[in-house]
Amino acid sequence: MKITILSETTLNPITKIGERAGICQGANITDPVANYKRGIECLESNHGRAFEYVNVELCIADVSARVIREWYTHIGGMPTRLQESTRYVNFDKKPFGYVIPPSIKGNPRALKVYQTAMAFILQSMRALKAMGVPNEDATMLLPLGSTTMVVDKRNLRSHMDMSHTRLCDRAFWEYRDIEREIMRQLSALSEEWAYIIEHYFMPNCQFFGRCRETRKCKKNKERSNANGNS
Repeated sequence: MKITILSETTLNPITKIGERAGICQGANITDPVANYKRGIECLESNHGRAFEYVNVELCIADVSARVIREWYTHIGGMPTRLQESTRYVNFDKKPFGYVIPPSIKGNPRALKVYQTAMAFILQSMRALKAMGVPNEDATMLLPLGSTTMVVDKRNLRSHMDMSHTRLCDRAFWEYRDIEREIMRQLSALSEEWAYIIEHYFMPNCQFFGRCRETRKCKKNKERSNANGNS
């Protein structure tokens, strides 16, 4: 997995939130300190519309097609994205990459079966191409475990909501890994990002103080049982 935060990403998100909110309040938006304080107030009051002015653009590479199918389900806040094309990428010149789940990577026998299957898919795609089958049809053989790349643009409100769902212990493991890496890189951009990540990027059970899932993870099952017995 490789994630790159692009330069168009807002560097100081709290100040940006305060500036945009200040315009509608008729406030002085030339004072960065006042803008920051106003931005904190918006965050604490959950004025989500103001969060949508914070831009996050990134490139996500070497992740499975499966996890990107899940990534696309978070469409709030007008995100947009471009994905690596399977119509035009030529796998005659290079093999397709693929993700190996931890449960398979740690099992030598399972790993051999997995890698053999992937090699056979690549061999079959190339054979179909040699028979005159168009690339866009031969690549229908690609599994959901094959790696892909997307360029993604969305706002802070969308990312915050995504963290509440996808940091849950019941979320797909690869998605959790992507979320944590995005959080790590955004935190390194500025102190304002570090503050937002620490205080607002967390699973639902932490953010709302309770688990909203019908099927709870082991941690929240134990917590519910303890509360029920008390």
